[in-house]
Amino acid sequence: MRIDVLTIFPDLFKGFLSTSIPANAIEQGALSCHVHDIRAYAANKHRKVDDRPFGGGPGMVMMCQPIFDAVKAAESQDVSSDDSAAGGGVVRVLLSPQGERLAQPRVEWLARQQRLLFLCGHYEGIDERVIEELKPLEISLGDYVLSGGELGAMVIIDAVARLQPGVLGHEESAAEDSFSVRTPDGAHLLDCPHYTRPREWNGREVPEVLLSGDHAEVARWRDEQRLARTRARRPDLLADSPLANPQPLPAPKRNKRAEHVARPTRSNGSPDGDAGPHGQTAPEGA
Repeated sequence: MRIDVLTIFPDLFKGFLSTSIPANAIEQGALSCHVHDIRAYAANKHRKVDDRPFGGGPGMVMMCQPIFDAVKAAESQDVSSDDSAAGGGVVRVLLSPQGERLAQPRVEWLARQQRLLFLCGHYEGIDERVIEELKPLEISLGDYVLSGGELGAMVIIDAVARLQPGVLGHEESAAEDSFSVRTPDGAHLLDCPHYTRPREWNGREVPEVLLSGDHAEVARWRDEQRLARTRARRPDLLADSPLANPQPLPAPKRNKRAEHVARPTRSNGSPDGDAGPHGQTAPEGA
């Protein structure tokens, strides 16, 4: 994947791209990232790329021509991929509080693209005419305003980089993140709680099931925790799912002899055949 970033503050990206997951992705060749200074395309000796808004009002507006020229120049580079010379292989992204709110399905879609171009506005905004001309995908991080699009671009680059094959230390790491695990009907779930050494800290102990060595029970516990945590903290994610208001499950059927030797680590309320978000047939542990 190739990523181009258009900004008037290119130095902001130096530390970011040389650290942590983005740096790993670049070093492994999973993506390349190229930062372009929009000021380099200004048609004046002072490298001015903004002006006062028509109609009056506060702030400055970024002008059309420097942005348009910067986009075309960036897209003309590395035209080895199909349609890249005409921009057809490039997904243009404008960071904007008026855009689509970013969510994991969009991140996953972006991660599958061959080439992304991020346009980072600043000041009061960008002249609407160049937005209409370029027709970018407008994305917002949420209902608040930042000083520019640079931080938003970094957020998306990090989210996309960690989904590239081989970038994370474990292939399942990204697949088990919040919003990546889904219920059978497609609802996104939050991640389960995690623990590490020591086994006891400040009077708080690690759940026994995680120390049992029973991988099936650990998986079951994690599924239960994902569902319970999502219901408690983000019920909106389950609003259209039947798991939002689960029906109680019948008590598990065990023969008497098995009951005497059953380990207490088994959770209440679900027989062996039931399951949770990983393709299982019924929720448990509500």
